[in-house]
Amino acid sequence: MAGEPREPVARVAVTPEAAAVIRQLRATHGPLMFHQSGGCCDGSAPMCYPRHEFRIGQRDVFLGEVEGCPVYIGGAQFEYWQHTHLTLDVVPGRGAGFSLESPLGVRFLTRSRVFTDEEYERMKDEPPPRRGPPEQV
Repeated sequence: MAGEPREPVARVAVTPEAAAVIRQLRATHGPLMFHQSGGCCDGSAPMCYPRHEFRIGQRDVFLGEVEGCPVYIGGAQFEYWQHTHLTLDVVPGRGAGFSLESPLGVRFLTRSRVFTDEEYERMKDEPPPRRGPPEQV
């Protein structure tokens, strides 16, 4: 109906396969979070950390949550990817050394697609994504 508030456009999602790995990691390590820095080597992949063992920077951008885990991207990387919807997936292979999935013989990766025209139009009326760490309550 016209005038009813709409859900914000999702900036991040997760595949069922990646969701299963996240649940397995959370059962072992407790609350988790993801960060994608856009740096070279390991930084170009989404990294999974225990939630309170990674310090969110003031320029990092909060994209949303997957399986109850916050997902952040580095500010410089967001400038390149701000017009894309990101999906966390998992594939066989050696993960990054500091990312929690590495011992499982899998690695997280990011798949992307450009937002649709309809999504892009809706986003014009939304506030920009939050930068920096969450407010401490």
